[in-house]
Amino acid sequence: MTAEVSDVRDGLLTLRVSGLLTEKDMLGAQQHMAEAILRQNKVRILALVDNFSGWDPGGTWDDFSFQDSFDPHIEKMAIVGDKKWEDLALLFSAKGLRGFPIEYFVPADIARARAWLEMDA
Repeated sequence: MTAEVSDVRDGLLTLRVSGLLTEKDMLGAQQHMAEAILRQNKVRILALVDNFSGWDPGGTWDDFSFQDSFDPHIEKMAIVGDKKWEDLALLFSAKGLRGFPIEYFVPADIARARAWLEMDA
């Protein structure tokens, strides 16, 4: 499994996720995201989910300290992945409960996801 920040440019943070997401991997990715957000101040997140197989059922997924600290610096999030993960990914990302819009796109619509991220929130 990998969950890593692969690029941060002009306020766009790209997060790549693949395989089975573990709590350890997510915490590591959040640390890199925090560092990038502190440098950029405001970011829009493009989460690219490829060859994803789900969340580690042994993880503790109830730590919201990253969201509490960094959500005010996130303007939008676009998640791009297989259609079968849409509902669970939007639930996991807490769409509707956070202070910024989150949308899901299939890989064929990556250009649309990027365009949506560029639009004013």
